[in-house]
Parts: sequence; structure tokens; C-alpha cells
Amino acid sequence: MPIHTVKILLVAVIELTRVRGRFVEKVSKALLKQLLDDLLDDGLLNDGETDSVLEDNSNKADMARALIDIVKRKGDKASRKLIAHLESRDPTLHSELGLSCGQPAQPAAAEPSWSSKLITTTDTFWRDKLNDKNVYRVAEQSIRNRVALLITNRNFTDTRLNRYGAEKDEENMERLLTALRYEVVKYSDLTGKQIDEALMNVFVVIMSHGKLGAVLGINFKDEEPDEFPVDNIYKHLGTANCRELLNKPKIIIIQACRGESGGSVLVSDSAKAAVVSDDASWPGPTHEENIVDDALRCAHKEKDFISLLSSTPDTVSYRQPEHGSFLIQYIVEVFNTYSHEDDIDELFRKVMQRFEDFPSETKRQMPTKDRCTLTKHFYLFPGH
Repeated sequence: MPIHTVKILLVAVIELTRVRGRFVEKVSKALLKQLLDDLLDDGLLNDGETDSVLEDNSNKADMARALIDIVKRKGDKASRKLIAHLESRDPTLHSELGLSCGQPAQPAAAEPSWSSKLITTTDTFWRDKLNDKNVYRVAEQSIRNRVALLITNRNFTDTRLNRYGAEKDEENMERLLTALRYEVVKYSDLTGKQIDEALMNVFVVIMSHGKLGAVLGINFKDEEPDEFPVDNIYKHLGTANCRELLNKPKIIIIQACRGESGGSVLVSDSAKAAVVSDDASWPGPTHEENIVDDALRCAHKEKDFISLLSSTPDTVSYRQPEHGSFLIQYIVEVFNTYSHEDDIDELFRKVMQRFEDFPSETKRQMPTKDRCTLTKHFYLFPGH
């Protein structure tokens, strides 16, 4: 039998193996009895087998394990039936477990099948979104003129800080951005001041060491800090300093630590006082009858931004020397697979979701969407 056929026929067994632990934890005893009755009616279990599951196990968890294991041993047909009955009996649990139907004609992998190449948007999807008032308008001409800034700090003056694997991040992000039809402007090994001077684009990717509120330049030393304040991104690309980007979505991705803690404590940054004073120069409502709203052109100081930072405040970000950082690896996977149909906010959510099953047993990392002021959906429209 061809190898690919074997894989298809084992889909449902793999699915049950994948969710066994969570099924045991979440299933109720009443639901277990219903599933046993269903499989008995199907002729997939006999009376002795159903009695054994219920009587030979002293608690609900052991019953659930026994049910899963006996069904798996009977093969893919029985496994598909159990999945189908679970969906019928408890759609919520079926959804929480992320189960597929396991049908041979629609094979599903145990994990999401990530695309190694960018899937393009269909013409129908493109046309539908062009006329949607809740979507940022993106003309074909503007797509052809899109520019992305890619900054990668790998080699530091203090060689102990060198970021091995950063070159893989640069390669992966450049390939992705180019496929999305961005002209990629690359900089390597910049100081904090040079990073500040390079900012000019609506899609910005910065990869370096960092701490809370800052990205480190290559000359950083404890006694001589070389830092780029992350807040400067919003100042440079905001309305006051960059009128040409008014009402245009601005995408920021930063792969850098935001502290030294190990990964589970969330710390919220307090609001800057300057935010409160944004309206100070605006005189407020007037009682003069001859002034209408359209005459007032008070633009938001900071709008149409969305940022994805590689970790929560005060925590570290991880990188594999041979593959690059987890954030960039997951961004490439998610964007390749879903950017043809998902907006940027949903793409970032799916990237964050990838970190729920972190590959290390002793480390944790969770990216954070930060300072999101998008008022509409922004689609990348790959292929257009």
C-alpha cells in the first residue's frame, strides 16, 4: 500500500492519540456512557467490552482512558465513529479538543498543516474586501509600492551578546515579506541611534536583544547603555511626524526580550501622562453657530497601529541557533498558511496561539499585541 494511503487511513487514530489527555480530563461520566451505547449500537463494541470499561475501572478518568485505548486498537473506522458521536453528543467538547471528522477523503493532521509557501488570496475574496467599509482600502498601486523595514542585530561589540540564529530570522522574514510583495529595506547591526534614524516605513520588523521599553543597539554595555526606545516608533510614524501615513495601517513586529524573568508573570505598563494631554491644544466645543464639525481637522496623534512583541513585559524571548527565534518561525508559518483570508489582528492571535504548546517543558513565552489602534481590518492580500 502506498505510504500516503497509510497516513490517510490512520488520521482518526492519530487524532484520538493527540487529544487523549484532555479528553480524559474534560469528559463527564454521563457522556462516557452515551458514547459506549453509541458504539455498542454501531456494532463496534460488544457487551463485554462496554461492561469492562464501566466495571473494571474505579473512576471516570480510567474509564475514559480505557474507552480511548480500546477504540484506537480497533482501528481508524472505530476511531472516526467515536469522534463523530462525540461531535453529535457534545459539540462544545469536540470543538475544545480541536478534533476533525477524520474522514479519509479529508485527511487531517494531528497538528495544523502549516504551509511552507505563501497561499495567495482569491480574486473573489479580494473584490469582496475592496468594497467593505470595515476594511482598510488597499489599492493595487499601493501594494506595488509597499516597503518594509527589516532590522537585524546579530553581532554586538560585546561578543557575549551575539545572537546566533538571527541570520535565520532575517532570511525567513525577508522571504515572507518579499512574497507579500513588500520591497524589503534591510539593516544589520545598528546602534540605538541608527535604529532611530532608519524608521520610515509602515511595516517594521526589529530583531535584537531588548529590555522593557527598549531595543538594544550593538554597542550596549551595562555601564554605557546603547538603546532604542520602542516608544520612538510610534512617535516617528505617528500623525504629528508622518502625515503621509495618516489613516494607513502600520504593522510593528519586535523580536527582543522585555526583561529577564522566565515567562509567566504579566506586568501592565502604566499609561503615559502625555496621552491624557493629547487634547490640550484643542479648544473643545464652541458655541458659535457658524462653526460646523467638518471645519475641525483634529487628527488622532496615534492611530492605525498594531504591534506584536515577542514576549510579555519583564520576560525573555527564546531563539534556536539553528532555526532562529520562535516568534519569527511561527509568524512565517501562520502568515504563509492564513494571510490569504485572515486580517492582521487574527494572524497575530494565531501566532500567539502557537505558543500555547511551547516545545520546552521548562520554558514559556507568550507574545503580546501592543498599542493596537486599528479601527478597521487590515488584510495583506498575498498575490495581489
